[in-house]
Amino acid sequence: MLKCFDGVETFLTSQSEIRTTIKTVRFLPMLVLLQESDLAVLFFPCVVFNVQVVNGIEISSMKIDSKITSRFAHNVITSQAVNRGNVHKEVFFDVDLPKTAFITNFSMTIDGVTYPGTIKEKEAAKKQYEKAVSRGETAGLVKASGRKTEKFTVSVNIEAASKVTFELTYEELLKRQFGRYEMFIKVKPKQLVKDFEVNGEALKKMQTSLCSASTFQLLRFRSNEGISFQGHISFKPTLDQQRTCANCSQSALDGDFTVRYDVKRTTPDNLQIVNGYFVHFFAPTNLPKLSRNVVFVIDISGSMSGREIEQTREALLKILDDMKEEDFFNFILFGSEVHTWKEMLIQATPENLDEARKFVRDIDTRGATNLYGGIMRGIDMLNAAHEQNLVPKRSASIVIMLTDGQPNVGISNTQEIQAHVKKAIEGKYPLYNLGFGYSVDYNFLEKMALENKGLARRIYPDSDAALQLQGFYEEVSNPMLTDVELNYPENEISDLTRNSFKHFYDGSEIVVAGRLIDNNQNHLTADVRGEGANDALSYTTQHDAEETAKAFQEQEYIFGEYIERLWAYLTIEQLLEKRIAASGEEKENLTAEALDLSLKYKFVTPVTSMVVTKPEDYDNKDGIADKPIEGIGIFTIVLYVNLFTILPPQNSVDGDPHFIISVPEKEDAICFNINENPGAVLNLITDPVTGITVNGELIGDKRANSDAKIQNSYFGKLGIANKYLDLKLTVTPEKITIQNGNKKTGFTWLDSVTLQQEGLTLIINRKRNVVLTMGSGASFVIVLHQVWKKHPLHQDFLGLYTLESDKLSEQTHGLLGQFFHPIDFTILEIHPGSDPKKPDATMIVKNNELTVTRGWQRDYRIDPRGVDIPCWFVHNNGAGLIDGVHTDYIVSSLF
Repeated sequence: MLKCFDGVETFLTSQSEIRTTIKTVRFLPMLVLLQESDLAVLFFPCVVFNVQVVNGIEISSMKIDSKITSRFAHNVITSQAVNRGNVHKEVFFDVDLPKTAFITNFSMTIDGVTYPGTIKEKEAAKKQYEKAVSRGETAGLVKASGRKTEKFTVSVNIEAASKVTFELTYEELLKRQFGRYEMFIKVKPKQLVKDFEVNGEALKKMQTSLCSASTFQLLRFRSNEGISFQGHISFKPTLDQQRTCANCSQSALDGDFTVRYDVKRTTPDNLQIVNGYFVHFFAPTNLPKLSRNVVFVIDISGSMSGREIEQTREALLKILDDMKEEDFFNFILFGSEVHTWKEMLIQATPENLDEARKFVRDIDTRGATNLYGGIMRGIDMLNAAHEQNLVPKRSASIVIMLTDGQPNVGISNTQEIQAHVKKAIEGKYPLYNLGFGYSVDYNFLEKMALENKGLARRIYPDSDAALQLQGFYEEVSNPMLTDVELNYPENEISDLTRNSFKHFYDGSEIVVAGRLIDNNQNHLTADVRGEGANDALSYTTQHDAEETAKAFQEQEYIFGEYIERLWAYLTIEQLLEKRIAASGEEKENLTAEALDLSLKYKFVTPVTSMVVTKPEDYDNKDGIADKPIEGIGIFTIVLYVNLFTILPPQNSVDGDPHFIISVPEKEDAICFNINENPGAVLNLITDPVTGITVNGELIGDKRANSDAKIQNSYFGKLGIANKYLDLKLTVTPEKITIQNGNKKTGFTWLDSVTLQQEGLTLIINRKRNVVLTMGSGASFVIVLHQVWKKHPLHQDFLGLYTLESDKLSEQTHGLLGQFFHPIDFTILEIHPGSDPKKPDATMIVKNNELTVTRGWQRDYRIDPRGVDIPCWFVHNNGAGLIDGVHTDYIVSSLF
């Protein structure tokens, strides 16, 4: 029996009867088709539509089709645009994808001709990409755009009256947390779309234990536990229904559609076999919970002061409320020194919890970052608790470390710390590392966690950081089993994904996939072993391939070989995870395996790239789609025509003016300021070989600040010249001027421009930055800082960031240029400074002994508000660090 509902609120109340409450509204209708059977709909992966319209472009359609089979989602997004103008026009296609998804295909069809995306080895694609970048031609297509999403962007010029169809396909394995799967779709097209439609289909037996959906705060869709159905969801608003008002041209489509569901389970597991591949889902319920032994290792260094430590205290207090009396716990705090709440793990009795709350409320920041001392103290304490039988034998132990910086006291070499930690833990329990903000060495935290059967998570420095901390703890706070293994007959299977897990947490799911040696084999036996709260778990299951086939025989729309692709997805994901902590030959082998599978199954992963080809007319440029990696600072600036990718670390000068010198060999940075009068022109870079010179003229505040000993100064004008090409670029907060010989061309910051001529590529991002490449030398990014026009003191200024500085010669010098060559330094005798949040130390650099201070400078490449970069600050205008004195770099004019 098929039932159809059209309304704002739909409540499903029982399996035998479906009642509806219909409220009439003018826009955003949703058609829900439900069939009462043993199959259920409830899905939608995270996708954000955003097709930007250039004048004259009509977006005629935008559609998403989503299919889910056994937690594996296959999604196709299609958008069509027509050029209604009289000349060629450019149209953009933007989609936000889940970070856990792999792009598998992209194509553009223009007037019947298809231009496909081709997935290649990253190094091969990179060579093609860099060759085109040197000509200013290529566009990077994917960047991180949020906590859970990555943005895919492509644009193309099309002729008058021409039509272009974009089609993007991606796949992902949906993960179970807190007893449910969650998927959401964000819809924000920013303009009216003639034919807008979302379609979804479910291809697996499901029973909803929870289903909630919210569309633009206008639709509520709920089901009670126990309802099973097969479904199709269609969301298709008309143009009038999309409008914000009757005569408006703005779209009202701006919101989320979120679905949460769980699947029907009559047994603890589900084993499926299709075409020689199998997948095994394991999620037992109603098990008694294990008691927990938790050591919290908390960074209290100066950089954690303010909101970060306040949010940490707030989260820890909430976590203490979750502790049960059978649990054991302790707090380790590390700044320059290491402090413990108690000398051993303490049982979570009401009295001890009250004392712990008082301790947490008094946590404050001080000193530097003795990360090694803190983490080792926590591990030693947990080891001692087990050795001395202070905690129950059947219990789950974990270490959770939170830090916002990098180790700089005690052992600060990250590889050495990793080795000590791995040796101390010996695989006995997982280590979870939480990195607060963007100044942490996330790669280090992730490697160390993965080596010790845990994981790393970034905590974003927003108002909900305390909730992020609590949310992570909730994920790992309910262990049901330890030492879980899923085993299969060794002579029957191969290429097995990870099948051993230290902990199984309530509400999660273990997924194992593999290949059958005999493709014609139609049965498989699985043995599951684990340790529970009261006794050992032993479970055996058998499955016949015919059972899987029977479950799907009525599904004509199943996408092909889904279990094989699920196996490939999971295998690649785990190979890339192992690669993070590997080195040498092992890392090379893991990379090769992941590459072979990525190419075979056409996944865009961190070892592959997709080359997007375009028609050669109207200066269309090919593009590269890469998979961003958490912790790798890839910053993509969206341009009017192209994208330009910036890879740190790089040297820069910005602010008042703050010089930031990256020292990759030390995984650290050195900073210094130059205090000079407004009007002074400083030589920043001079390269006699390439002929490139960069100078900057200082400006001050609108009036002197009587309360400040040193007056602020900034760069108000930058000049970049190449004497061999007879090119000069002058940039101020008002305009950008190019002089080629006697010919001058001017632009304002309101322009969006890509300019190419012999020896020069200039890209202006409206009101944001200028990207410049001269000849075969380095590239530069000039960032515009705008302040409130009526500000009584401050005025607009500029910042300079260098890219590919290795393309300049060894003779390069200048206040910034001298640091394009490797620099070495040693830090000794870290001790409290005048500011308790910023310790002092002795730096040995260039045979000079300097007193330096640990602090932060702002980097404005990634975030217009700036990101704190930890560094050692050299006082007195960089004296002892720079060659000579700073006045040696004052020149008479900009050119």
